[in-house]
Amino acid sequence: MKPEVLFLSAYIALLSFAFVSTAAAADSKLEKAVRDADAEWSKVAAAKDLDRTVAFYADDAVVLPPNQPAVTNKDGIRNLWKGFLDTLIDISWKTTRVEVAKSGDMAVLTGTYEMTMKDGSKDKGKYCEVWQKKADGKWKVGIDMFSSDLPAQPASSPGPGAAERK
Repeated sequence: MKPEVLFLSAYIALLSFAFVSTAAAADSKLEKAVRDADAEWSKVAAAKDLDRTVAFYADDAVVLPPNQPAVTNKDGIRNLWKGFLDTLIDISWKTTRVEVAKSGDMAVLTGTYEMTMKDGSKDKGKYCEVWQKKADGKWKVGIDMFSSDLPAQPASSPGPGAAERK
């Protein structure tokens, strides 16, 4: 093999490693940015700052709370969080997994949450969030879904047709 071909092959191989390492570093930075944004959001919610909590959502965000219809606008999201914060002593969540899209403008986070209500009851569960990197470079929540790990509570009223069965 000619020395020029050998040199060129080695150069191409080294160059490809440089791009892989650069891409991995970029992915790592994106993951850290969205992970940090989610951690900040948890701190803001724990501080019961309603306006800042809601500000983490994109303008077209959708929240999918358990046992309720989807919430599809900022006013609805604000009312949902106001209800949460009014009944809570404490809330926190922690990201356990981050998947960043190759495009670098979307990320899916999953994790766990814990809440303590004013009546002393506690809840633990999991969540899934889809974050979007906006044109200004800020990460915003586009979809937010969460559910409890606790067993479902039985219905408090009789089911349909219960009166007819008596």
